[in-house]
Amino acid sequence: MLAALILLAWKVSRPDVLDAGSDTNYWIGVAGATMMLVLFAYPLRKYVRFMRGLGKVKWWFWMHLFLGVAGPWLILVHSTFRIGSLNAGVALISMGIVVGSGVVGRFIHLRIHRGLHGERTSLADLSRRAGLIESEARSLLHYLPTVEERLLAFEARQLHASKSWLGHLRTVTVVPLLRRITYLRCITEARRRLREIAAKRQWSPKETERRERRARRLTDRYLNAVVRVAQYTAYERLFALWHLAHLPFVYMLILSAVVHVFAVHAY
Repeated sequence: MLAALILLAWKVSRPDVLDAGSDTNYWIGVAGATMMLVLFAYPLRKYVRFMRGLGKVKWWFWMHLFLGVAGPWLILVHSTFRIGSLNAGVALISMGIVVGSGVVGRFIHLRIHRGLHGERTSLADLSRRAGLIESEARSLLHYLPTVEERLLAFEARQLHASKSWLGHLRTVTVVPLLRRITYLRCITEARRRLREIAAKRQWSPKETERRERRARRLTDRYLNAVVRVAQYTAYERLFALWHLAHLPFVYMLILSAVVHVFAVHAY
């Protein structure tokens, strides 16, 4: 979607469509700058006392996201993809970095906003349903011991992995791939074992397929829960690091934008 918006901005800003020195382009820049100014109301709402009771946080957040895309898009059109001065270049590049880091921040935020407690509850529930807790009288997957062993081994490795920065990086980048590999191995083993049992017990094809679907569903949901719990701390640390990297470019953007506006009107 962002790529499509950038392409659209490039098409709209072509010289045969938009004159860079026209009043229309001037007001496009004013509109974009105003949107980017208004989007700072969202962080202000969290810190300014009289603003805390104004509307629901989620609506402020969605407004922040919308203005954070619409405002820079208008500024990109206004720039006509050209840098007229050093200050304008700093402002444009800072804006691009801020928008890009905002997209990354949203991605990370989606992976931690549910909270660790909710994930652990989900994992415990899936463990009980899959019969992977020793206190269970009987495992729902008792006929698939190899699958159980793989799932337990995956959980033990990922939930007790290193908490260093290198370990967090591995959790975010490598663990999803390991999860996929484990899933494929589990369902391959489950399918093979279930078909052996089906032949011995003379299950109907419909019954065999039902049990295979159940095994796939339990395996998939269980592995997802393990990965989400394992990644929570990693994403939480990355979110804190993201704040440190995001804010300096925000300040640089504000400063360079103010200088740019002043220079345009003064000279």
